Amino acid sequence: MAPAFGTLRICEDAADLAHKGATFLCAHAAARSERTIVALSGGNTPKPLYERLAQEPAKSAMPWDRVHWVLGDERFVPPSDPASNYGMARAAFLDHVPVPPENVHPVRTEGVTLDKAAHDYEAMLQGLYGADTLQPGKPLLNITLLGLGDDGHTASLLPHEPVLQVRDRWVRPCPRAAWEERVTLTYPAINASEIVAFLVSGEGKREILDKILSGDDSFPASHIRAHGEVLWFADRAAAGRWA
Repeated sequence: MAPAFGTLRICEDAADLAHKGATFLCAHAAARSERTIVALSGGNTPKPLYERLAQEPAKSAMPWDRVHWVLGDERFVPPSDPASNYGMARAAFLDHVPVPPENVHPVRTEGVTLDKAAHDYEAMLQGLYGADTLQPGKPLLNITLLGLGDDGHTASLLPHEPVLQVRDRWVRPCPRAAWEERVTLTYPAINASEIVAFLVSGEGKREILDKILSGDDSFPASHIRAHGEVLWFADRAAAGRWA
């Protein structure tokens, strides 16, 4: 049984998901001689994967000088706030590895408005890309890590939010998303990824993952695609009958 889109990679449990995800990320980055741009996900599921990146053998395998780290979305809070995706990534691995500071690209959330934060992050991505218009066959991001909410959202592409209709911008503010302000990459930016890798763990995600893998297109995550491939790293608890 094949998913409606993408390739399913079954992991035994959350620890195995972290191991396989980190191994995949390191291997892909190491195989490239040029720069790699990775978009990070927030949430609980990717944290063990990030922690693996700060441990051997991943720490030595990752070509840190050639990898740039951006965010798929961010809550509009200071980096010191427990809800900050950037703060979580820093604590989990970025503060513990030899990554050049100029290769890390957080969303500025202090001293600016929400609209300004989104505008500036889009400008940063355009600078990395070398153009302000996406070109066919030229990915914006090499690897995008995404989570999956139990309501079918991914990044801050939440159900019924206006950002789901945006097709002419790479980054947009989400002023009312889940009662908190956020900044998120849009569908055009995420879908301009060479590889999208969903990380899904736990029995609580089984129902929503089953619906999306079965072809239910009523959820935001159902509309994620990639220039190359979409991968689903799911542990057996989340995969259910697909395992």
